[in-house]
Amino acid sequence: MYGNRQTKSLSGGKFFSIIVESLKGISQVIFIENAITGLLLLIAITISSYYIGIISLLSAIIGTLVKKIGGTDDNSIGKGLLGYNSVLTGMALALFLSGPYMWMIALVGSAVAAIFTAAMMHIMKRTGIPILTFPFIILTWFILLASYKLTEIRLNTKLLPHNLTDWKLNIAGEIELIDGIFNGFGQVFFLDNTLSEIIIVIAVFWAGKRLGVYALIGNVVAISIAYLLGGEHSLIALGTYGYNAILTIIAVSVVFKTEHNRFAFFSGIIAACLTVPITAGLGTFLLPYGLPVLTFPFVLCSWLVLSARKVTPNL
Repeated sequence: MYGNRQTKSLSGGKFFSIIVESLKGISQVIFIENAITGLLLLIAITISSYYIGIISLLSAIIGTLVKKIGGTDDNSIGKGLLGYNSVLTGMALALFLSGPYMWMIALVGSAVAAIFTAAMMHIMKRTGIPILTFPFIILTWFILLASYKLTEIRLNTKLLPHNLTDWKLNIAGEIELIDGIFNGFGQVFFLDNTLSEIIIVIAVFWAGKRLGVYALIGNVVAISIAYLLGGEHSLIALGTYGYNAILTIIAVSVVFKTEHNRFAFFSGIIAACLTVPITAGLGTFLLPYGLPVLTFPFVLCSWLVLSARKVTPNL
């Protein structure tokens, strides 16, 4: 009897550990290692769409299990560092694909993302540059592009390709700054729901006031630059130009900052501003393929500054 109880207790403990680690995988999307923040983010996602909430949780669990089965260092798993690409990949594929195999492709994609993340961590280990969301971006793009050659991988109709010769920039109408700020936070998780966005903001500030303030500054700066450069008002209001800036300033000015980086705040602002023209340019480049920009501007701008610090450490 005692042996059975002990076995059940150990099993329950392992299950709880997997859930906690999976929630940290969700929170690591915004560089936070906190299960409570992960739970708040999961609630925000589920409020916006219950099936995307289920996909995000399953993807996080799959990412964690792949690493456990693969024998990855427990410290890395516990921090959630090996699950966030799985979460984003699962969510993106569930949103941007359609058809009867959408769920299966999304969940298999989240497992592959975990393996891809491990491979990239090994490849980039000597550079000292973090992989960020690069595995999620590349894997998602390739799976979406495969839809042009594989009939059972079907693009969602909102990702239909556009001909650039017929493209027209619409800058009519007013911009609701508050909407743009909150939508910027929501777009980190592909969300367009006011309550969900408020919860995400709360989750970020819960993890750290400094983190929240920097994210807010990066978001506002990017929105302002997009407006001054004549960006499409609807895209600015939707947070299209804000979410990459949020991730970039957090990465450059907070997470990967050392005591030698005296001007980290300013380099973070510059990097956040740079995400705006890169988002616009990349969006134009991808229009004929019907692909979303995802977080590539964030990865590119963060890599630019973090690599430059190897030569100019004050940045």
